[in-house]
Amino acid sequence: MSTKLPRITLVFWILKIAATTLGETGGDLIAQTLNVGYLTSFLVLIGIFAVTLVWQLSVRSFQPILYWTVILSTSMAGTTLSDFMDRTLDLGYLLGAVVLVSALLIVFAVWKLSGHPFRVTDIDSFGGELLYWIAILISNTLGTAFGDFLSDTSGLGYGGSALLVASLIGVLALAMRFTPISNVLLFWIAFVLTRPLGATAGDLFSKPVEAGGLGYGTYSSSIVLLALLVGLIIFSYRQRGRAAVTAPA
Repeated sequence: MSTKLPRITLVFWILKIAATTLGETGGDLIAQTLNVGYLTSFLVLIGIFAVTLVWQLSVRSFQPILYWTVILSTSMAGTTLSDFMDRTLDLGYLLGAVVLVSALLIVFAVWKLSGHPFRVTDIDSFGGELLYWIAILISNTLGTAFGDFLSDTSGLGYGGSALLVASLIGVLALAMRFTPISNVLLFWIAFVLTRPLGATAGDLFSKPVEAGGLGYGTYSSSIVLLALLVGLIIFSYRQRGRAAVTAPA
């Protein structure tokens, strides 16, 4: 089958950050604002992830709205799972991060042994795509834990932590262009870092002013971010349409 994953462009990264930021505010909306609880929220959201993943694996071409729905479900599920591990189970950020890093390394080891390509643009098989989505789910959970750790213990606050992570992503972009470091490795590091960027930015928008946020709340923040995400997805559809019109016969 041909690849069902998007090309890695600037629009892709903007969509990824918007989806992960919405994943933070949306996960907090369900677990905290609606008082559903971390574990129950995670079970509901991981169920949504499973349904959308089966749908994604069954289609034969790239469908932007489906792809970004799966990404969003991994971000929301990762938010609630990370919070459940760190707060309900009281593992703490360090132990929780060790568990998640270990799980991610195991997935990459299995991926390597399977022979499926790591380069996203080369993934064109069911097994390769399944490993891709498992890695994304774990990386989004890990990114949430890292973002919460920065916000709560670094002293930088939500805004400072978001700026720090954004700067790290900028360094990776420069390294991808001007150094011989593997672009695949840099891509996955940047992919993980977009999650703590989304986590800290989401908390910056939604948390109350007295807690260091801007005080917009989870409802307003999630609505605005959802509108942004939908607008960007519509834009990506229009890009595909223009590309199809201008493509040579």
